[in-house]
Amino acid sequence: MTAETSQTLDRGLRVLKLLADTDHGLTVTELSNKLGVNRTVVYRLLATLEQHALVRRDLGGRARVGLGVLRLGRQVHPLVREAALPALRSLAEDIGATAHLTLVDGAEALAVAVVEPTWTDYHVAYRAGFRHPLDRGAAGKAILAARAAAAEEPGYTLTHGELEAGASGAAAPLLGVTGVEGSVGVVMLADAVPERVGPRVVDAAKEVAEALR
Repeated sequence: MTAETSQTLDRGLRVLKLLADTDHGLTVTELSNKLGVNRTVVYRLLATLEQHALVRRDLGGRARVGLGVLRLGRQVHPLVREAALPALRSLAEDIGATAHLTLVDGAEALAVAVVEPTWTDYHVAYRAGFRHPLDRGAAGKAILAARAAAAEEPGYTLTHGELEAGASGAAAPLLGVTGVEGSVGVVMLADAVPERVGPRVVDAAKEVAEALR
């Protein structure tokens, strides 16, 4: 801690991070041990976070992340979308295909930003807000590949006909962006993705990641 930082706020944020990393919640004693502070401090932190709906406690006294965190999270999408749009526009115009930014939302992939090319006679209609399972479609599979690759760069993922008949997709994961798990990709009406598209999608994903850092 430095003179410019708040110890109480730091502890509160650490509580939220600890709770976000567990599915079954944590007791006051468990939080006290993990934070290295006494139970009285933890009680005060939880009471304050509960007032803002950022934490809730069940009947057994275990603390869990509250619904207020979800409300804050919804405000992140517009900021992420705005940061990604320049790279998506360039990708869509360059490839002549619909470009998209997809983020993880629970067990699903959620398209949060979509840009369609302006010069093509036809292209795939792909709307922001579209959801699909992570294990179907290039966008979701690229995210799963990044999870499996750990420290290694997973490159790009290609699919055909998994979300829409006759459509092919290419996507690359966002890497090195704290708190954001997602991918950048394109979808096109083609039997196969042209060879140059995969590397171009990887470059676009790097551009978006850089914009979000």
